[in-house]
Amino acid sequence: MARRRPGQSAIVTQRDEEDQVEILSGVFEGHSTGTPIALLIRNQDAKSKDYGHIADKFRPSHADFTYFAKYGLRDYRGGGRSSARETAARVAAGAIAKLLLQPLGLRIQAYVSQVGDLALTQSYSELDLRLTESNPVRCPDPLRAAEMEALIRQVRKEGDTIGGVVSALIQNVPAGWGEPVFDKLHAELGKAMLSINAVKGFEYGSGFAGVSMRGSAHNDLLYSEGTKAQTRTNYSGGIQGGISNGEDIYFRVAFKPVATLMRDQESLNEKGESVTVSGKGRHDPCVVPRAVPIVEAMAALVLADFYLRQQARHRENLTIFDLSKNKHA
Repeated sequence: MARRRPGQSAIVTQRDEEDQVEILSGVFEGHSTGTPIALLIRNQDAKSKDYGHIADKFRPSHADFTYFAKYGLRDYRGGGRSSARETAARVAAGAIAKLLLQPLGLRIQAYVSQVGDLALTQSYSELDLRLTESNPVRCPDPLRAAEMEALIRQVRKEGDTIGGVVSALIQNVPAGWGEPVFDKLHAELGKAMLSINAVKGFEYGSGFAGVSMRGSAHNDLLYSEGTKAQTRTNYSGGIQGGISNGEDIYFRVAFKPVATLMRDQESLNEKGESVTVSGKGRHDPCVVPRAVPIVEAMAALVLADFYLRQQARHRENLTIFDLSKNKHA
């Protein structure tokens, strides 16, 4: 929650929210009770008056128009369902999912790999991901992080915004998690990421770069390490046929520039009249530094679901492949 909260550095929104989580039910003396866990995060620094200037105006590239088209009304004051404020609840729930996965040795780590045109050229295996939290951008390359921070500061000074990419790595997921058709592991991860505010793209494994490769180069060749099946490369991103194969799962999530600019923009009001929308309030010039824990949380929630599904399958005594015996056991 501290990693997602507003006001944590000079390059994010200066809204002052402590984001303290109150546990209303489901936990007693440090243990879950089996009943639903209810969490409450109170808004402490909301300023509804900051939104008065757009009471009847649609902000460009916001959900103002589409919500109005769907429901015939909207709450213009900020903090609603289309606000990134709702991701606080996702991070709180994701923390619980991480606790569920922790005994399995799963590791979920995200980091900023691009801001605007400034991108890391190294793969995750060439980076020291322990450095991710050493700077406000959450980029594990200190030199590139400094350049990214300078760019964000410059963009903010110009009253503009900029987008970026959050990369994520999931390690130690056993082979066999996922479903073969509609609930493929990568499909659910993609759905989870695309449900985050401002996300415009998702790719896993080789992603779009894979289209320029030939199959002979892209195929991940199998070999055995003791009794464990492994692949010599990992262009599949740890998932094949919608099911984990035991290799690292890695993906990238693209975030658009924040829609609220500190400058005037052309738009319409609820009557369809041309108006000018002026940027006001406290907004992020770039969302990716605060999006890192959100990406981790959503990945944890997806994996927790698939872990529970896999537990149910094993309880049903379904067959699993035992490489050491080279037969179904």
